[in-house]
Amino acid sequence: MELGDAYGDLGVGMTRKRKRDDGGNLLSNFSLDDLNQDILERVLSRLPTSAFFRLSSVCKRWKSVAASSSFKYACSDVSARDPWFFMVDPHLDRSIVFDSTEKSWKKLNYPHVLQSRHHNLMPVAASGGLICFRNSSGNFIVSNPLTGSCSELPPVELDQNNQYLHAIVMSSDRDGCKGSYKLILVHGQLPKLRFKVYRSTTGCWDDNVTLSRKVDDSIEFNFNFNDDTVVYFLSRTGNVVSTNMQRSPSKQYSSVIVNKNGEDLIYFISSSGTIMACNLNKRCFVEYPRLLPVFSEYSIDVVECQGEMLVVMLSEFLETASLRVWRYDEDARTWHQIAALPPAMSHEWYGKKIDINCVGAGDQLLICMNSNELYTYLLCDLVKNQWTELPKCNMNGEAVEFMSAFSFEPRIEACV
Repeated sequence: MELGDAYGDLGVGMTRKRKRDDGGNLLSNFSLDDLNQDILERVLSRLPTSAFFRLSSVCKRWKSVAASSSFKYACSDVSARDPWFFMVDPHLDRSIVFDSTEKSWKKLNYPHVLQSRHHNLMPVAASGGLICFRNSSGNFIVSNPLTGSCSELPPVELDQNNQYLHAIVMSSDRDGCKGSYKLILVHGQLPKLRFKVYRSTTGCWDDNVTLSRKVDDSIEFNFNFNDDTVVYFLSRTGNVVSTNMQRSPSKQYSSVIVNKNGEDLIYFISSSGTIMACNLNKRCFVEYPRLLPVFSEYSIDVVECQGEMLVVMLSEFLETASLRVWRYDEDARTWHQIAALPPAMSHEWYGKKIDINCVGAGDQLLICMNSNELYTYLLCDLVKNQWTELPKCNMNGEAVEFMSAFSFEPRIEACV
């Protein structure tokens, strides 16, 4: 059903008085118009998020509801909403999302503040109902993609000699309409890592904090960081090979933040393909054991699902491709597979030099798979281990190709 059709039913059917049944009993003798303003706002706040775009066209009263601050507060009382996925295309000039509730594509109005500068902007992080963009000067803009509201953060000052960025993550807290968020950067040249935090509550950046290496003799470090325009992979011969064929520029900042036992942990991928873990509270970092032997070729990404860091890896072995999801066991210091794409769905990717870009949202995992020959998008339910291929997105009669995605909660009340 089209959004407009759904709203036509909503705007007319919900305001009609109900008829009596065959027995003559009155089923209902009031409409939504009979509700007081507070109750009406609470009812409308429970609608699917896509419905909010049409509230103002139903009637004058609903239009006033959509614009009221009390309605936004009522929306904030809804504990959780199904995620939307903000899709990144090669031109970085469109706001297209995948609605996981309706299983459909939607085009949002590009934020007005970003329209004149979108060619220099790239989405790099998301949390709650917000998405963070970074421009060519290295500055950040935070936006609510539903409302188009934006806020430009103060310029960030990093060590001029160690400006290499490894991770950009957002963390948000929601308290009614007065939610707050943090933007965290991990930067520097290994083994001298630092992190820097922007807090929306103060409107400024904290000072740099140095991270020390956590000593673990069981892990061999591979400090091999170089220019951020180069991507590294491991050949079958065991050599580290560099290439600039990476299709998604946001992939260089692939990182997630997880809170475990009150401690914030940031995970990112090193240039040699290993996972780095930074404990912000203890101010230390460690490199995890390698997932696959050095003779394997693979594409890798990190995601956060249900408060855990997971690794998604597409590898090739015995003339077939394999897509698997892994969890790290801190106690046993080993990786455990928790999900795998059926071989029949992954075999066609063998030899295609597929690049994967992934994002997690609750129990769901969205994987963008791209190569010069094909592209596709998969949605995985990690609880059921069910894999679904998303329909192609057609805009103006043409299929749109996406490089990566960011997950966010569609919330009109999210403040920047």
